[in-house]
Amino acid sequence: MSETVLKNARIVLPDEVITGSVAIRDGRILDVSAGDTRRGEDLEGDFLIPGLVELHTDHLEGHYAPRPKVRWNPIAAVLAHDAQVASSGITTVLDALRIGLDGDADLTPADMRQLADAIEDSVKTDRLRADHFLHLRCEVSSPECMEGFAYFDGDERVKLASLMDHSPGQRQFTKMESYRLYYMRKMKLTEEQFRLFCEKRIEESRENSAPNRKAVTEACRERGIVLASHDDATLEHVEEAVSQGVRVAEFPTTSVAAKASKEAGMAVLMGAPNVVRGGSHSGNISARTLAESDNLDILSSDYIPFSLIQSAFFLGEVVEGISLPRAMAMVSKNPAEAIGLNDRGAILEGRRADLVRVRVDEHVPVVRTVWREGRRVA
Repeated sequence: MSETVLKNARIVLPDEVITGSVAIRDGRILDVSAGDTRRGEDLEGDFLIPGLVELHTDHLEGHYAPRPKVRWNPIAAVLAHDAQVASSGITTVLDALRIGLDGDADLTPADMRQLADAIEDSVKTDRLRADHFLHLRCEVSSPECMEGFAYFDGDERVKLASLMDHSPGQRQFTKMESYRLYYMRKMKLTEEQFRLFCEKRIEESRENSAPNRKAVTEACRERGIVLASHDDATLEHVEEAVSQGVRVAEFPTTSVAAKASKEAGMAVLMGAPNVVRGGSHSGNISARTLAESDNLDILSSDYIPFSLIQSAFFLGEVVEGISLPRAMAMVSKNPAEAIGLNDRGAILEGRRADLVRVRVDEHVPVVRTVWREGRRVA
């Protein structure tokens, strides 16, 4: 049996930070010891943290479709995405694939299945640094939602499905000015084109949201897929999520919705870029505010992989009452447990040896080494 010892590290445990060593055997944490009496690889006082767990990243699409009408080789796209994820300290990632179009006809359900096939083939052939699973971002207002969902029937790598409705005037875009700014710039629309686009999206939501939400919910319940709500803004949204068996509240847009979600037993997830930037790009509730009020459980890198580790160290520094272990749990232990991956996410005996060596320079974490199941991957 192979054994590795990492010593002289500041080890971030679930409840405290100690200086000591971690022994690894056959991909698992054998023991954790305080002090510096063992032989092993000297980490020179750097932090040793659990490998990060990412539940919602839209980052892969940019590698696959870097320009309108351009498609990159899907395996090459997955490898490029995986390399950036792993070098950011993420050892487990749920790649978010859109199910149903959100006003963008450039990507199809077949594209999403092709990306999923590239991920799964790369898992089987051991090409990847991080451990990859799937998150289905279900745009329930879209007429293509269930067509896209059917492409993933029986796919065992699907761990999470989120119920989304990005139609104008609600949830993320209750303020029409924010919706106008985002979509007119994204799609390069004239005022008249934007007006017709909004009318179409509102009508599609009226026709499709309720039946698609019900169908996705029932399918996920039968298959044991964890459900997430998305952009809940009101108590009514939260009550609907509770009735559907939702376990993760993604990106609530108001403090009212976040507090109600937490009280209902859901894990509240917010964006790490929101933490780093100091606010939402859509003008909604600040993640830091939710952290200060104890209504934040999980962080997600969303569109910038490195923001996950950056936000954890940042919260541990600037938010009173949030220690580094507690902040680190938001990017490791809490997301892992939210989707039932209880074998990782913390530096504890018997857990997977998913570990990250980090030095902090000028308040920015520098990832020096990443191990997945005891094997160095970055």
